[in-house]
Amino acid sequence: MDKIDPKIKNVLEWIGCFIIAIVLALLFRFFIGTPTVVKQVSMYPTLEQNQRLWLNRWGRTIHALPKRGEIITFEEPSKISYSESEIDVKNPVAKFYDRKGWEWFIDEFLEKGDKRSYIKRVIALPGEHVKIENGKVYIDGKELQEDYLQPGVVTDVVGVGFSDFVVPENCVFAMGDNRNHSTDCRSFGCIPLEKIESTVAFRFWPFDKFGGIDSSK
Repeated sequence: MDKIDPKIKNVLEWIGCFIIAIVLALLFRFFIGTPTVVKQVSMYPTLEQNQRLWLNRWGRTIHALPKRGEIITFEEPSKISYSESEIDVKNPVAKFYDRKGWEWFIDEFLEKGDKRSYIKRVIALPGEHVKIENGKVYIDGKELQEDYLQPGVVTDVVGVGFSDFVVPENCVFAMGDNRNHSTDCRSFGCIPLEKIESTVAFRFWPFDKFGGIDSSK
């Protein structure tokens, strides 16, 4: 059998190394962590538009539930508002698109599809009774202290939404810090663990705000 030309062999080796590097980069971004840019105002003043964050995706890899106060990203629900007849407080879980095969691969690994992500703060955990009334949040009957909110901010449910319910198993209830400008679990329900993409590890831009994000309870 003829030997492969050294030049061709060298090219094939470089191509192989390039493919391996791409695969490792995709796996790292999906399972370990990735950077992102804040695009909306729902987490103001904690996060501002165009700030750069590093997201920790290890929790998704090991199926770990985030803690109260942590800021998470999750897949955009397929339905973000309900009529009064559609609200089910006995099963307050958000609905999601059913992505499979190549659509799932393109969305999750290449991040080139139509999927959008939300970024919010975890407010309540599985089994906890959430009640929103008089502009405040109560967890199991106790008012939640939210020092990360701007002075004077109130928490309401405008129109039809989830304001009195128990967080289901393996789910979290999350809201934006900028309550009057945040579409969140008040509108579409709790987020299942499998739809949580990451937790915010730290902010790396702008440099004068480099560091961890406040997760005060």
